[in-house]
Amino acid sequence: MRKDHRPYFVKNLQNKYVKWYTDRYLRPQFRHLGKSPALIRPWHVQVFGYSVEVGDYATIIAEPHSNVHFVSWAQADLEDLAAIMDGSDKRVDAKAKEEARALGQGLIKLGDYVLVCPGVRIQAATRITIGNGVMFAQGAYVTDADWHGIYDRCMPVGSTAPVEIGDNAWIGDHAIVCKGVTIGENSVIGAGSVVRRDVPANSIAAGNPCQVVKELDPERAVKGREAMFANHDELQKMLSAADKDAHDQNTLWGWLRYLLFPRYGD
Repeated sequence: MRKDHRPYFVKNLQNKYVKWYTDRYLRPQFRHLGKSPALIRPWHVQVFGYSVEVGDYATIIAEPHSNVHFVSWAQADLEDLAAIMDGSDKRVDAKAKEEARALGQGLIKLGDYVLVCPGVRIQAATRITIGNGVMFAQGAYVTDADWHGIYDRCMPVGSTAPVEIGDNAWIGDHAIVCKGVTIGENSVIGAGSVVRRDVPANSIAAGNPCQVVKELDPERAVKGREAMFANHDELQKMLSAADKDAHDQNTLWGWLRYLLFPRYGD
């Protein structure tokens, strides 16, 4: 398709349906989903587990063949785990507390203004913390666990270590971020990279294993995604006007013709 043939009123109705679907069916699956999320095809966003948090103004794009997955692993209900972790449940012995600490709560926490593209998978058994304005290109994968024991393949989760990704980092197409890694703010991870060790702030890193290949110019400021949302109301007006301009000349019959009898040039 070279052109979106939908008339403006159809596009507007579909936008309202996406917002309704997000609030009605997807939002309850998150422990927290911040204000004004922009989701494209939210029915292809999969949330598993109890503890996935996303900040304000998130953009999450999913496709039928490239679902977005957030997986939070926990052995028990979060309230039970919290009671174990902070010691408020006196019935739980020291061994059980230590086991709960080892398993973790499988927390996934994304900051404000994040961009998540199709096919992204984020899977936590302990903790994955993602800063503001972080961008994930298509097919990127972040995990804090092996998911099986190295010698005992029946052991769930296996070895785990928290992952932290700093503000405004950019994780490239189909890059893999492994357990125990910290990526500093503003850093860029090249496409297809496998990140097994820490990447310092303001760096460009690539390869398997991933290593720093360049430093960002310290004289140039990094403009993060938060700049797009400095005036959210004005941004929404601009996007609405652009939508109206792009679709206003489309007709219902022209759209139906395209759906039923597409032709070269559509």
